Amino acid sequence: MDLNILWFVLIAILYIGFFFLEGFDFGVGMLVPFISRDKDKQKEDRKRRVMINTIGPHWDGNEVWLITAGGATFAAFPEWYATLFSGFYLALFLLLLALIGRGISFEFRSKEKAKKWRNTWDWMIFAGSLITPLLLGVAFGNILRGVPIDANMNYTGSFFNLLNPYSLLAGITIVAISVLNGSVFLSLKTDGEIKEKATALAKRIWKYVTLLLALFLIWTYLETDILNGMGIVPGLILLLGIIATILTGWLLNRRSLGWSFFMIALTIAFFIVAIFFALFPRVMVSSIDPNFSLTIYNASSSPYTLRVMTIVAATFVPIVLIYQAWSYWVFRKRLTAESQLEY
Repeated sequence: MDLNILWFVLIAILYIGFFFLEGFDFGVGMLVPFISRDKDKQKEDRKRRVMINTIGPHWDGNEVWLITAGGATFAAFPEWYATLFSGFYLALFLLLLALIGRGISFEFRSKEKAKKWRNTWDWMIFAGSLITPLLLGVAFGNILRGVPIDANMNYTGSFFNLLNPYSLLAGITIVAISVLNGSVFLSLKTDGEIKEKATALAKRIWKYVTLLLALFLIWTYLETDILNGMGIVPGLILLLGIIATILTGWLLNRRSLGWSFFMIALTIAFFIVAIFFALFPRVMVSSIDPNFSLTIYNASSSPYTLRVMTIVAATFVPIVLIYQAWSYWVFRKRLTAESQLEY
């Protein structure tokens, strides 16, 4: 395995980590205004605070996976970074606004006790948690489907080229997986009414997630050129993701919440691996001419840069992983209505 392939794999791993860890954050954020509903508004606010506190110690750390993936792309494959960020500029700007609005909401909602104040920030958490995975899913759908890239590696389309049915399906699928991920996470991290509502929701929606994944698999074979490259392999990987989702539902009905959470992790991993398998050795597909596609070789940095990056990553990434694992261990206990809440 040369360093170009190694960094392609490492970037895929970073996105797997992001979509799993930040995925349950997004899911919880989308569920805050709904699972917390109660006729007693004080109890409703308390439930919302419990839900937000389940992800409070982790959400900003989980976003680092996305930042690191972007930084790795910039350093290892600068031509990919340049084409992606210039061509998807408006979409990524909206993504940034969603992340900023979501982060501000976590910090500001508890600064004032007024119902209107907290309700506004809670809906901003919902919006940011919905828009972010939707836009990222649309971006990956377009990268896989192909976008207009010319011989100079320049994106020649517009924002509206990105809003096609296939890519929107990819975005909706990521959103649905995140909701399922978040509901199972709440089942593990809370008790009482919140846990029961989250578990009941997970039992209802896993079937729809399975259906969306199956539809995405079929549409991928109809819409993309994966049969010309890696053939049926990416489809088999995505099929494993569908099986993992089915097992999630089966385990939920058996009240095996920990294993259900693990199966969702596998679903996300298989989903991302299938996309990167279908792309390899490309990083962006050109819809104008396959020869104009960006690959891990024509879009990469120099061999020296890749060697230095590999040494740095081998040194510091294990430290970051150990620290993040430690933070999850420290905040591993369930939260209840009697817990001390900060948000």
